[in-house]
Amino acid sequence: MPDIVAIGELLVDFTHIDADGADAYKPGAGGAPANLVCMASKLGGSTGFIGKIGRDMFGFALQKELRANGVDTSGLILDPNYSTTLAFVRNTPEGERDFVFYRSPETSADLNIRYGEVNREMIDSCKVLYYGSLCLTSEPSKTAVLSAAEYAKCKGRLTAFDPNWRPTLWKDKPSALLTMRQAAKFADIIKVSEDELQLLTDSATLVMSIAKLLEQGVKVIVVTQGAKGCIVATHKGIETYPAYSAKIVDTLGAGDSFFGGFLYKLCALGKDIEELEPADIEAMAMLGNACGALTSSRKGAIPGMPSADEVRTFIREAAGK
Repeated sequence: MPDIVAIGELLVDFTHIDADGADAYKPGAGGAPANLVCMASKLGGSTGFIGKIGRDMFGFALQKELRANGVDTSGLILDPNYSTTLAFVRNTPEGERDFVFYRSPETSADLNIRYGEVNREMIDSCKVLYYGSLCLTSEPSKTAVLSAAEYAKCKGRLTAFDPNWRPTLWKDKPSALLTMRQAAKFADIIKVSEDELQLLTDSATLVMSIAKLLEQGVKVIVVTQGAKGCIVATHKGIETYPAYSAKIVDTLGAGDSFFGGFLYKLCALGKDIEELEPADIEAMAMLGNACGALTSSRKGAIPGMPSADEVRTFIREAAGK
């Protein structure tokens, strides 16, 4: 059974491309949970996915993509009563990503998974359960994801949470913050941007925000900073890890690749999270940084993810060896 299991959305990302001067969009598999397990799988990890997609042409293509990347899909449901979620993505002139989602609680499969449909045997045997916030925006998926995270905690499994803030998907900001903070209470590991960290804690400074989450029971906090690298905080201290240099082509999925590499290395170390030494944290962070850098140097999320050999070569060349 898989070591790293992700629960949440699996969708089609239509990424903007220039087709001889005309706008076009190329479909590819996406969704933060799916991106993460694909990256960990490419590194050699044992991974699985729990979620719901439509029993339609998009759903079949997504199922095939996960399997092609070595992800266990025994927790994936193809439901003929709902549609697969679609997202259109393009970069703004300022370099930010602009998303348009075709998704609703009434029609979208990912938002209609119920807790009774969750493959709990996968959680029973995993080392880490990852969850994000996009399936927390409405019921019944909200209860399914939160209950799965609580179940994992009760079973003694590590839990990893990424708020992945997408304000347009929520009805309003207050309810969004309430739900994301509820989700954070089940997490052993949290990956956030600086903005998401402030949203989760409502604290004035980064250090105060980190302290608040540590007091809450979070064991590892990862703050991603793009081209500056990342910060990792535990009860033993806070350290900054520099990013690798790479030509940025498309940042879609880069953060998920980072976290996939980070969690893969955690599992590969085979240590209890409380036993991690500074060298272990550095190895996790720098592998994540390498995965994120390589993914951002290519188009697409899962299509842009590097192989294990590419990551090893990249790290070796960066070290001048």
